[in-house]
Amino acid sequence: MKSTKPILGLILMLITLQSYAQFQLEINKDLKVYTNQLVVSFDEITKERKDQLTEIGDFLVSKLQNEGTFSVLFVCTHNSRRSHLADTWFKYASLFYGVDSLQSFTGGLEETAFNLSAINALERAGYTIHYNKEVENRVVSISPGKFPVWKMKSKHFSHPINPASNFIAVMVCSDADKSCPLVPGASARFALPYDDPRYYDGTYAEETKYDQALRTIAVEMFYLADYIKSEQIINYEVTKR
Repeated sequence: MKSTKPILGLILMLITLQSYAQFQLEINKDLKVYTNQLVVSFDEITKERKDQLTEIGDFLVSKLQNEGTFSVLFVCTHNSRRSHLADTWFKYASLFYGVDSLQSFTGGLEETAFNLSAINALERAGYTIHYNKEVENRVVSISPGKFPVWKMKSKHFSHPINPASNFIAVMVCSDADKSCPLVPGASARFALPYDDPRYYDGTYAEETKYDQALRTIAVEMFYLADYIKSEQIINYEVTKR
């Protein structure tokens, strides 16, 4: 009897290609516009930040080459704002650039709730958002279109859904960076702090400051994914010679 594995492999590959083609076609119109602005804004990133991002990128490229799959865990104090924003944008940027076998997660030093102002900022950028407002620690469904849908909520970084090994911890707030010098199981730990928009909660500047924080994180996550993909291509071309 002939093996069915090659046929099954071909079918899975075709399904995957079809899924990604669907993703490209069904991305929300507003998010497309937002994305087109991001990919031409890398010059806004300072050299210092680019150095930090490329250090993370080099580590991830090396791990993907050696291990095939790897994960990123974004950590902040309350797992409420910045870690969720970074996780969402890195998920999307990885899909956008076709960075394969790299997964993204998020957690905090404590469990609170996915902040409503952060959720609203993602929605203004063009994501499709669904959640139950009556639930305090809400599960938030986030999608760039119709595919894929990410289920996200506030949780401790050690939550069972998060990786226990083969991951890096990216500390996106200075408080978490100082308070949590060790993330158990992490292959490496990187500090990449962002300004906290929560200090503007309840002010007239609240929406503006959340949009600014979201965009800063979005540009840097797109830069990181673009860098990883570029390095993967370079390495692939070298091995062909």
